[in-house]
Amino acid sequence: MCRKRSDYLLSKLAAFLTCLGAVIPAFAGTDPNPNSPVPVLLTAPDSTHALATSPTNKAFPRSLPRMQRSSFELYSKIVVYVTNVDLMPGEDADAFRAYAVDARARIYRFPVLRVQPLDKQDRVYALTIELRDEIGYWDDPPERGDVLLSVAWRGLASNSVRLSIGSTGGPMKDGLGTAIPNPSKIDSTTPQRSSDDSNIIGYTWSGDRTRFLEQATFGPTPALDLRVRRIGIRAWLAEQFDMAYPSPGNPYPNFPIRPTNPSSDCNGQIDAGIPDPDPFCYVNHYTMYPVQNWFYKEAFYGDAQLRHRVAWALAQLWVISGVETQQSSHMAAYHKVLSRNAFGNWRTLMYEMTLNPGMGDYLNMRTSTRFSPNENYAREILQLFNLGVFMLNPNGTFKTDQQGNPIPTYDQTIVNNFTLVFTGWSLCETSPTLCPNRFPGSPNFIDPMIITNPNNHDLSAKTLLDYPGSTTTSIAACSGCTGTQVTTYAANSLNHALDNIYNHPNTAPFVSRFLIQQLITGDPTPAYVGRVAAVFNANRVSPSQMKEVIKAILLDPEARGDIKTEPRYGKLREPVMFVTNLARQFEVRSFERSDISDGVLTTETNAMGQTAFMSPSVFNFYPPDYIVPGTTFNGPEFGLLTTGTSVSRINFANTLIFNGVNLNTERRVTSGTSISVADIQALAESDPTGNDMMDVLNLRMMHGTMSPQMRSTILNAVLTVPASNPLLRAKRAVYLVATSSQYQIQR
Repeated sequence: MCRKRSDYLLSKLAAFLTCLGAVIPAFAGTDPNPNSPVPVLLTAPDSTHALATSPTNKAFPRSLPRMQRSSFELYSKIVVYVTNVDLMPGEDADAFRAYAVDARARIYRFPVLRVQPLDKQDRVYALTIELRDEIGYWDDPPERGDVLLSVAWRGLASNSVRLSIGSTGGPMKDGLGTAIPNPSKIDSTTPQRSSDDSNIIGYTWSGDRTRFLEQATFGPTPALDLRVRRIGIRAWLAEQFDMAYPSPGNPYPNFPIRPTNPSSDCNGQIDAGIPDPDPFCYVNHYTMYPVQNWFYKEAFYGDAQLRHRVAWALAQLWVISGVETQQSSHMAAYHKVLSRNAFGNWRTLMYEMTLNPGMGDYLNMRTSTRFSPNENYAREILQLFNLGVFMLNPNGTFKTDQQGNPIPTYDQTIVNNFTLVFTGWSLCETSPTLCPNRFPGSPNFIDPMIITNPNNHDLSAKTLLDYPGSTTTSIAACSGCTGTQVTTYAANSLNHALDNIYNHPNTAPFVSRFLIQQLITGDPTPAYVGRVAAVFNANRVSPSQMKEVIKAILLDPEARGDIKTEPRYGKLREPVMFVTNLARQFEVRSFERSDISDGVLTTETNAMGQTAFMSPSVFNFYPPDYIVPGTTFNGPEFGLLTTGTSVSRINFANTLIFNGVNLNTERRVTSGTSISVADIQALAESDPTGNDMMDVLNLRMMHGTMSPQMRSTILNAVLTVPASNPLLRAKRAVYLVATSSQYQIQR
């Protein structure tokens, strides 16, 4: 009865929204179904074994084979057959992945080498797969016998079927997978999607709405979910691209730059027993405290969620850190470069970030001269910010030489030459016209760096990156140049060098893959990377290039859909995102609920391995190529996950849900942070069975993907709380969902 009552309430809401659509023109029902068909692997007749053969040289196989091989050897190539997929033009083998699970429940990923449509059977494709682990060479290959094979496409996993490696049989049991009877008679002309298209009301796919908001914001809220349901994701994106940032009620911290050495009355200490006249002077000026608190308040309450989210992603690529950046004003000026260019042109971002004083200080460019050149910035603008250390194909995979080894992008000589380009630049401390933010006695970390002493810039010839299509492979010497000639030469050299990097074929796939990892999934398919990189390249001269790139990332079929079932799809919620997603779902406010949160949460996230604007090094909090130990799984955020940080995640959820972050003078927590589960409490009170409460939490926190086992376990735990205490029931339910492994992964 409770389940029926939930369905009735949802139907009434749908009817209300339908009526609303008749009177609000912005009510959009134009977004197509985001859910792709679910791929189906074909099996041999009356068998749960894959229909598998050895490859042939035919460009288009005629039809399904009548005979199949009984077993295959490791490192051999095989052909399996998949249906119920609907490929876009240009979508190829790199859109598929093949997984095998052996009797020990170990997962291997086999490379898919080729996809070919069958000539005589519509919508059936032959996939050529190599039986080797796709990422490196396995230390512990599957034992001889049956494994369970599945393929994934656009984040959706197929059925699992048996495949014999070396010999048939073995210890594999069907219970370890989802092997199904022969599906080869499926009607391949009608793809079976992952959810139906009926009753379209605005953007009706509730699961995908929640997933989209997890990807494009710092977490869904009920109000934001209703907004996207009403106008659709494309209209919402258009709003976001034009929205003012930061929010009018939460401007950037505006503390003036100060001298490098704090004055005696701004040192954060008590001298000779005399209290500091301004106890917040040191904290506000000489720590990241104001920027961190501003960041969380913008994440919790800001309307321009997408720009804030993308700027946060960019801050994890173009890294500077409060570990070495001295003042909050320095960090604010740096972040303004990121947010200003989040939807702009990548080349413009490269230029502004190169001359940003915070970056110049962090990577030593502001003190690099021809007499004492420092390679830090030159190396990182190549290695970490734009290109990577190995040459890439357009889809982000490594190019290899004839021996199969990846090809280096550059060598030390190239680094040395770029280093010389970046010499002579220093803080802007000259005239008020050139340096409007200069303040005598305080280093100017706001205005872009300039050449103040021409004698410090290197005037020799430089060799840059050489690649097909490059027009700026070298910079000529400037013999006899002095004064303004050097300044002009240095500016031109800088632009030539940045053009040389920007136009390199690695830039588009490198940047695209990184942003996909930050927003969507840690291990995107090469096909996904290639599609986004193509948009990056198609908009190279556009002032809104990154707007198109972000749109392509968020609207791609590999990103969209109510459910993603590929075993390695998604990303661990990094601590900052774990905090903000949970807080935004449940009306985050101050500890006393009388005001907004003060955003002081650095102690809590630090225990989980991440403190905003305090990256431990230029390599960020975690590397984008991090492989989870004991696997071949590329999961960047898992670089932060240890036994200790795992416990801290649980402790944080406990604190926020059951108590809140209370005021603390020592930590300068002035308002604190708490959440409200009043709406969940009302459900617990109205339905003592707990089913309505679990239904809503499944939709809001899990976008409908909560497994039956997880639901049953949590519900049983919740029901141990007396029905007379609905608040504790609600808090316990939210806590158990938030600390579950299923919620910890953004899928």
